[in-house]
Amino acid sequence: MAERADDRLLRLLGIVAYLDGAGPVSVADLARRFGTTPAQIQKDVDALWVSGTPGYWPDDLIDFDAASIDRGVVHLTEARGMTRPLRLGTREAVALVAALRAMKATDAVKADPARSAVVESALRKLTDATGEAASAVDVRLAPGGDRQVVSAISSALAARHRLRIRYVTSSDVVSERDVDPVRLHTQDEFAYLAAWCYRAEAPRTFRVDRILEATETDIPVRSHPGEPSEIDFGALFAGGSSPLATIRFAPRARWFAEETPVESVRNLPDGDFEVTLRVTNPGWLRSSLIRLAPYVRSVSPRALADDVAGAAAQALAVYGAGAGSWDADRVTAADAATSPNPH
Repeated sequence: MAERADDRLLRLLGIVAYLDGAGPVSVADLARRFGTTPAQIQKDVDALWVSGTPGYWPDDLIDFDAASIDRGVVHLTEARGMTRPLRLGTREAVALVAALRAMKATDAVKADPARSAVVESALRKLTDATGEAASAVDVRLAPGGDRQVVSAISSALAARHRLRIRYVTSSDVVSERDVDPVRLHTQDEFAYLAAWCYRAEAPRTFRVDRILEATETDIPVRSHPGEPSEIDFGALFAGGSSPLATIRFAPRARWFAEETPVESVRNLPDGDFEVTLRVTNPGWLRSSLIRLAPYVRSVSPRALADDVAGAAAQALAVYGAGAGSWDADRVTAADAATSPNPH
């Protein structure tokens, strides 16, 4: 998936700020620090090399030592003021104070000591710098769930303990589950708990306001062999410019809409339902649709349906079951993922 422009901009600005204080750094070390590849760092340096202040003559551009680049080292020689302290007007500062206070009050920040410390530090410095104007800002957020539930989740996350929860879906189906909590995340007006669910034996997300009870146990969370490196909960929640997909399901797949952050859910007259979600992790969505193939009525856009069908066909080929070997009364994962009615 193509990188978002705002993500790259943040990395470019971060590279300049980091190099200004760190001095020469190898391309490999810089790639590790910013979570990208050496090839991408080279492209970033090339982009920065032709960036600068208005005028854009050679003396106005960010500059690097060319000889160092040839040796695989990035040495910033001219930052063109990119690392000067940011100056904010009163209105801008107050807006940031309000945003930070709102962020501090969210369950996701409260439950993560590292996040909380960063937000608290930034808020304290900004409040001190803003003075009396900051004291006029009063931010109160509506709670995202039962206080006892939120408290238990926050405690379990901090202590890395297993949780026992009672969860109700929008269809009023109540279930009890043991889960290993991973993180809390707020999207739109809802807070979600991302966790490993022992009942499903898979990663799941639970809307916090639908958790009826939560009890912290003294059982430490487990590492799940073969899974931690593959579970990208962050991708489940990411949004922005990611492409949208629309999927129609049979009623028995209702849990998918309950446990996955989606843009919208539309109930259909025949009992089916339709979800719209952002494709932030194509691999995860592909495997989910193959697993749910008997309940998938239709998938759009067509490219996504073709991708799922191709992956299913490859899987069948590995086991020696080509599409032609299935009789007409059986529905393959590829058929179900692309057919408007798999029955």
